[in-house]
Amino acid sequence: MYSVFHAVIMMYCVKYPYFYVMKKYTLILLSILFVACSSTKPKGVFDASKVAPKPDYSLEKNWAALPNKSDLADFTPDLSIKDKQSEAMIDVFFLFPTSYTGQKGDNSWNADIRNEAINKRTDVGAIQNQASIFNEVGRVYAPYYRQAHLDSYFCEDKVSARQAFDVAYSDVREAFLYYIKHYNQGRPFIIAAHSQGTTHAVRLLNEEIENTKMLNRMVVAYLVGIPVKKNQFPNIRPCEKPYDTGCFCSWRTYEKSFVPKVKLDNILVTNPLSWETNENYVPNTENKGAVYRKFKLNKTALADAQIRGSVLLITKPKFPGSLLIRNKNYHVGDYNLFWMNVRENAKLRESAFWK
Repeated sequence: MYSVFHAVIMMYCVKYPYFYVMKKYTLILLSILFVACSSTKPKGVFDASKVAPKPDYSLEKNWAALPNKSDLADFTPDLSIKDKQSEAMIDVFFLFPTSYTGQKGDNSWNADIRNEAINKRTDVGAIQNQASIFNEVGRVYAPYYRQAHLDSYFCEDKVSARQAFDVAYSDVREAFLYYIKHYNQGRPFIIAAHSQGTTHAVRLLNEEIENTKMLNRMVVAYLVGIPVKKNQFPNIRPCEKPYDTGCFCSWRTYEKSFVPKVKLDNILVTNPLSWETNENYVPNTENKGAVYRKFKLNKTALADAQIRGSVLLITKPKFPGSLLIRNKNYHVGDYNLFWMNVRENAKLRESAFWK
């Protein structure tokens, strides 16, 4: 299974951010040396004729999570935490991060959602560890989409990369509109996303939500793992307090000694321990629980949090194997490090929405 500990280790190689957890640390280290830093990239320029067929979202199999489907968004990391989708009064539309990361065979610009290996990476990674956060507050909907290859963020061929992102977004848009027409039934909803999911969620909010009546039903948007400008949306403001609604939150997590190479201005950073945007330090005593190894809730090796400029900084949590971690980018742990705080905040915002 996916975990912060193993995922952060694997981020010694940026090209390989999601993976299956191995049982022995020695095997993990071997995978770092011999697997993780080898990356398959898209071959040639983008060619629309080689893109996999677009998904049919009327088919259950094309959704990674649905409320009435048995999927990994139904899981919880502790017996005291319950999946309450059956009684939830709102929905959660979740967009997962990149799982098409350059493993063997990942040589197209866009993933094929018929590829079971890629879907499994998505399921045991983001669906179980991130989408599951919201299974108390809402009914979780998460579409598979023809995600752009991870290299699309880093390659020199920006034209092909943009075309790959356009394909991925076209699926996200179609899935959302299908969800609104066939599933939503006028209910309030949360938009939650991470990394590439956030790339598409920002565009979705800009193009399909903020200038429509749907915005009145949006409880909150969690746009995590990608820099989002404070004024990204003309009609959607940043959340300033933990109970604000109709607004958006965003953060990117790094170790406290991290110094950005590029200064980014006007970027929203939300502290997921205080849910405010000031630079006040918040100790780990305010962290209600993280999810580390084997999808288990951890209430001891917890992260503190403080905003500095355009990023969120934490003290490196101490847990078995943490001494091996030298990377200061905790991107993969953006949600897991604050798992319970995000879960409780979603409930708080839902309550405030109804009031």
